Amino acid sequence: MNVVLISTYELGHQPFGLASPAAWLKQAGATVTCLDLAVQRLDKQAVASADLVAFYVPMHTATRIAVSIVGRVKAINPRAHVCFFGLYAPVNENYLRELGADTILGGEFEEGLVSLYRRLSANGSASQQEPVISLARQNFLVPDRSGLPGLSQYAWLNLGNRNRRTVGYTEASRGCKHLCRHCPIVPVYGGQFRIVQRNVVLEYIWQQVGAARSLTTF
Repeated sequence: MNVVLISTYELGHQPFGLASPAAWLKQAGATVTCLDLAVQRLDKQAVASADLVAFYVPMHTATRIAVSIVGRVKAINPRAHVCFFGLYAPVNENYLRELGADTILGGEFEEGLVSLYRRLSANGSASQQEPVISLARQNFLVPDRSGLPGLSQYAWLNLGNRNRRTVGYTEASRGCKHLCRHCPIVPVYGGQFRIVQRNVVLEYIWQQVGAARSLTTF
């Protein structure tokens, strides 16, 4: 089964939110295509052959851009199952379903995406069975960034005098223990905090060392 993962905006980073689920889905047997529309054009052929198209929406800007594209995706491939996953998916659930979303996954989304893939592979059922918000403690896999554009196509550190340093990025945690009223994390995580295991973070950093001379960790 063909899965297309789409990121639209991630503050200039190579998206961990695609690389991580790509590893999980490939392990489950999926054929995965990653598209980062911040630095790539929409691949119409990949979308046309997809059984599942999943938009990563970690923030407001990413969601707004994804919303502007979902109509094109459905026009190219009306049979594809459409999913939105990430922090802003559950808080915009009703709106995204009105636009044609079949599945909404928030919080710790990797296990949910694998469950969705297996459900569609088994019987093609469009009815969501996965929790909209999952706070499960996952044992992360090392993200697979092989299908993403190289780090040189992303944001760089400007050292002045026309000197640039390629920058890498990884996530080390999700959620937050605080309950600040202004924060979009709170409605999803509700004061819960989740850690990406140390060995996964270090291995993912090591993957990028050859290309990057500066690493950002969140």
